[in-house]
This record gives sequence, structure tokens and C-alpha cells, in this order.
Amino acid sequence: MRFHPRLCLVPALLAAAVVAMCPVIAGAHYERPTASPHGTGHVPPYRVSGPHLVVCKADDSDFAERIAAFPTAVQHVNRQLYAECLHGGYRDLQSAVDHVSSAGTTILVLPGVYLEEPSLALEADACYHLNAPRIKFGYQLLSYEQQKTCPHQQNLVGIFGVKDLQIEGTGAAPSDVIFDAQFQKLNVIRGDRTDGLYLRNFTTERSTFNGVYVIETDGFVIDRVVGRWNTEYGFLSFAADHGVFTGCEAYGNGDSGIYPGGTSDINRGRHFDVIRYAIEVTGCRSHDNTLGYSGTGGDSVWVHNNEFDHNMGGASMDSLFPNHPGLPQNHALFEHNLIHSNNSNYYAQVWDGTCALPYQLRGIEKGVVCPTVPVPVGSGILVIGGDYDIFRENWVYDNWRVGFVQLGVPGLVRGDNTWPAQEETSNFNRYIGNHMGSDSRGENLPNGLDFFWDGQGLGSCWQDAHPSGTEPIAVPACPSRGQQRLIADPNKLVLFIDCTGYKLAAKIRPAGCDWFDTPPRPGVFAASPTILIIAPGVQFIAVLVVFAMLVRRRGRPGLLAISASCAAVFGSILLLLASTEQFWHLAAPGIGILGIGWLGAVSLVPTRRLAVLTLMLGLVALFEAVDSGIVLLPVPVGPVWPRVLLEVAWIAWIGAVLVKATRTHSSGDNGRQPELPPCELEDPQPNLEALSLSTTYLGTTPSSTVDCRAPAWLGPSRPMTIGHPRQR
Repeated sequence: MRFHPRLCLVPALLAAAVVAMCPVIAGAHYERPTASPHGTGHVPPYRVSGPHLVVCKADDSDFAERIAAFPTAVQHVNRQLYAECLHGGYRDLQSAVDHVSSAGTTILVLPGVYLEEPSLALEADACYHLNAPRIKFGYQLLSYEQQKTCPHQQNLVGIFGVKDLQIEGTGAAPSDVIFDAQFQKLNVIRGDRTDGLYLRNFTTERSTFNGVYVIETDGFVIDRVVGRWNTEYGFLSFAADHGVFTGCEAYGNGDSGIYPGGTSDINRGRHFDVIRYAIEVTGCRSHDNTLGYSGTGGDSVWVHNNEFDHNMGGASMDSLFPNHPGLPQNHALFEHNLIHSNNSNYYAQVWDGTCALPYQLRGIEKGVVCPTVPVPVGSGILVIGGDYDIFRENWVYDNWRVGFVQLGVPGLVRGDNTWPAQEETSNFNRYIGNHMGSDSRGENLPNGLDFFWDGQGLGSCWQDAHPSGTEPIAVPACPSRGQQRLIADPNKLVLFIDCTGYKLAAKIRPAGCDWFDTPPRPGVFAASPTILIIAPGVQFIAVLVVFAMLVRRRGRPGLLAISASCAAVFGSILLLLASTEQFWHLAAPGIGILGIGWLGAVSLVPTRRLAVLTLMLGLVALFEAVDSGIVLLPVPVGPVWPRVLLEVAWIAWIGAVLVKATRTHSSGDNGRQPELPPCELEDPQPNLEALSLSTTYLGTTPSSTVDCRAPAWLGPSRPMTIGHPRQR
């Protein structure tokens, strides 16, 4: 993610951010109103006995070919089951599901490709006239009852209300049993209120949304299942508890490979005293997707011993989207994961029109991925509005943009208008003991930047080890002392605001956003200007012009004037460089040097009030440099906010004063100074000797009038009275 340092922006960006984030919702997961389970269930065990049904394709030659390379024992089992299936089994999984008569049944599916042809047939006419809201993506949000009545409006295989069902492929690998939706259904397999569902050893592919979708379920396992080539998610659980993803693989999906979202919010209010985790993800590999892992409202999720690699982004958890249970997201534990090399870039297939083709013509099976949400290429883990999340002992390396990102999300973004909701995210997250920039063998593979924080939140802390740096340079070290920032640094929001204007269907690429470009490999110089260069560019021009005018009006500038001007210009140049790729670390020294320039300009400005404002601006800029580059100051609002306000006021005010003075100067005859007003004398015929003496001390030539105005920076001039020597 291109995250850049301090820019000259107005605080109104905070409100603009809330509005501008809304386009992200276009990529959200829509569903009927849901409620999390009561949590009284349990993780179902894997069964090897009990009642079972068998599914196969009645094609002897095809079956023989498919099992020919299996180990002998696996061949033997499959031959026995095939004989059983020919005499009393089913040809499609949905048919077997419909004939389950008791809890605890296992459906054994023999090797083959299952297109589930009966599920593609027309349903009853009433199913095409359901009273349900239709979203802009074209499908309806059906209730549970509507889904059960018309199971194939959206699902290739629909499982509704069946308890303790186990579905298992009998091949030697998940690829031996394939359920293929051919891009004709939203979901390949939907498990709806199916407590105790166990899915094992098969592949789901080519849906227009999810490979496997589990919703409102207490207790499920997805074991050694592959989810590939789906336009959104490989695996999605929603409003679920007691769930386990284990040994799974996901690739070629347009959103994320694994998505446990809206999970049971069982640890809210318990701080770090976690009673248990609602969902466990372990031993999975998710690669070559837009995101390896994601979860809006992914609460109480334990993610460990997985590999998220070669995606555009490794993992994301967020509180962005409304109508998800469990917001804001909280209590995720990521440990012992490999999060690396997430530098794949699929946006070119959006810009060249490939992703606008019908699904069947895109080449998704050949590696085409059409990103449904804007994700910055080269990112490790994105925490966008999470609380009490812990990231420890992960290997995070070779992510060319950034390793970890933490951003706050105001409640307005997710439709919560209450005041506390505006400050309830990005609190008490911990980043400890992670191996940054090296793999498990110790090979050095740096990230572009190790940690990025937008500056908002309470009590979060970061480990000391970050060889590729942090932005800002100064972040609270663990254990944190509870420093709180009520408002994020406005500069951090600029690129996020811009980039969320991405739209897949319309092929909209926001101007000035580099999320869609592959970042350079760490150590390779490649400047990449973005929208962030505009503000420091304007700032540089304004500083250059204002200080030039200040020096010019001095006539013969002294050492102080020249030094102040050089410092201001040099500081502005550093800030300009800091807005481009690989120079973010120049932000703190840049604002510090600029602050020194402002302090030196106190004696140069034309009025006393401007001198006071200039002094305040210089001091606040120095505080900002300390805050971002040395140590986080214990203040609820970062110094960047008052600095931005003061700088805007200073440039506008001094610019107006200098321009007015220039116009006044140019209005004189033939470019000469306008005639100065005479001093007001008490005596119409003063003592000429005294007048001569007075004008000598004033540095003027003897005259009947004297310019006796006070220096401009002392404020408005007042008439000076010159009297007789005896009166003085």
C-alpha cells in the first residue's frame, strides 16, 4: 500500500474520508439479516462409521481411469463403494442430500466431476417471483425459507437444516472429486443452519460468488477442501460459531480465498481475557487470489500455521461494511503463519477488458483473477478497524509495499452514527515477536515497509524489531502505556480516499493512486508520484514565493533572513520527496527543518500578529517532527492537526498582506514610493533647530515633514508628535 507522510491538508478530509470510503462497500458481502448462533454447539468430529449414502457417476471406463493411479488400498475401497453405488446410490450430491433421513449421516462421493445437472433445471414458477430485495449485483437476498423452498435459485447444492451431515470425497486427493458450478450459480455448496456440517476431501469451483458458503451454523469443519476459480470467495462462513478450516487450499478467487466473517462475538468486553475462539483456521494455504484471507467482523478467530502467499494482499480484517454482525472486528489471533510474496498484480486484466467478458471467456481457469475490491498490491496484513487483535511470531517477508497496516474506521462508515462508535476501532492491537523481512530459514527477504499506522487509537503497540522501518517512525513500543489519539493523521487518509474509487465493472482506476501498480522490489529505486504529491507541491511553491517576497521587501537581507528562507525551502523539498516512493522517512526531518525556517521568519513578517502566528507555526511543526520521528507525544490529537490549520491560515494571511503591499508599492508614480504622510506637529511653526536635530536622529534629511511611522510589524502606525526642545 502506498502510505505517505505529512502533507498540507485541511481537517475537512476527515469528513471527506467517511464519504469517500463508501465506494468500498461495492465489494462487500451482502446477505439477509442474520444472527449468530447461541454458541451451545461444538466442533463436529470426523466420523469413520455410521449410516452413509454413496454418490457416483455410472461410467465404468471413466471411473477406472480416475482411480488407476491411486494407492492400492484407496483403489480397493473405491471399487467396493462403486459397486454399492451402482445398485443403490445417487448420481448427484443434491439428490443424496435430499434423501438424508437422520442426523449423523455421511455422504461418500466417488471420484468424478459433478455438474449437478438437475440443479440447473428450471424450478417452480413461483421461485422466479420471490418477494425479496434485489441488490445492484443482480441477485436477491432470499430468506432462509425462500432458500429452502427454491434451493437452486442461487446454489448448485443446497443443504438446509440438516444436522451432523458429513460429505467426503473418496479420492486420493481433493482434486479427484470436483463440484463445478460452471459460473451458473452464486454458490457451489451452501450449508444453511446446518449445525455439525463436516466437508472433506473435494474441490469446489467456478461459482459466481462462493465455492463453499456456511451461514448461521454452530459447528462445522472444512477439511482438505479446495476452493478455486470463484468470482468472489473460495470459502465463506458467516454468522457462525465452533468452526474449523483445516488443511484447505484456495486460489484463483476474485476476493479472498478464506473468509470467516460476522463470527460469534464471544469475547467483546473481555479485553485480553479470551475464553475461546469461535473460528479456527489452520494448516491452510491461500494463494493467487486478490486476498489470501479476509473477514469483516471476523471476531474471535484463531489463525495459525497457515501460508498466505502470492496474492495481491496476504490478509485483511475490517469493520468497514454495514449489516455485518459483530462489528467492530475484535480478538483475532494470528500466529506462526507465513505471510509472504504478496506481490501478484491482476489489475491489468481489468484495464484491458478481460474482466468485462462473460465468466466463461475470461480464462479464470488459466490464472485470470478479477479483483472485486481495491487491494494495494504488495501488502502483508491489513487491519482496517480492529480491536484487541494479536499478531505474534509470524514470518512476514517479501511484501514489496508493506508488512502490516493498521487504520481506524469511524462508525459512520458502517452506518453507526453514535458518538462512541467514531472512536471504537484500532484499539489495543499488539504486534509482537514477528519475524519481519526474513523467512523461516533466516533468508533476508525485506518488506517495502514493515509497519504502517494512521495514528488513531488507544493502547496499540508495536515490536522493536522492524528492519524496514515504521511509518510514522515513532510508534508506541510494547508494552504500551495506553497512549490515545482520538483522530487519525489526516495525511494518511488521502490515498485511501482516492483509491477506494476503484470499480471493477466500470473499469474505473482512480487517478493518482498507485495501489494498482506493482511496487518496486525493496532496494530498487523507482519514484512513484501519486495524488499525495499535490499538497506538498503546492506547499513548496507557496513557501518559495512567500519567503522570496519577505526577503525582497527587506532590501538587503541579513544572515537570519537568508538562513530562514533556505531552511523553509529545504524543508519543503524534503516533504515533497517524502510524498514519493521510498522517501517516506524524510517526512519528520522535513517538517522539522521547515519549522526552523518558520521560527526564523518571525522577524521578517510585516505585522506583530503575523509574527505571533509564525512563531506558533514553527513551534508546532517542531513538535510534529518530534511526534512522528522521535517519540509519540502524550496528546489526544497529533500536532499535525494544529500545524495544518496554522499553515493554511499563515499562507493565506501573509500572502494577502504581501500582495496588498506590492500593489500599494506599484501604484506610485513611475514606480516611485508613494508620498509618505507628514508627522503631525503640535506647533505649526516648530523650532527648526529642534526639527533638524530630530530628523538627524531619525535618519532623514531635514524637511518640513517627517515620516514618523512605527515599524510595520509593531502594528498600525500612529502619528508622532515633535515639539520644541523645551517641550521634550
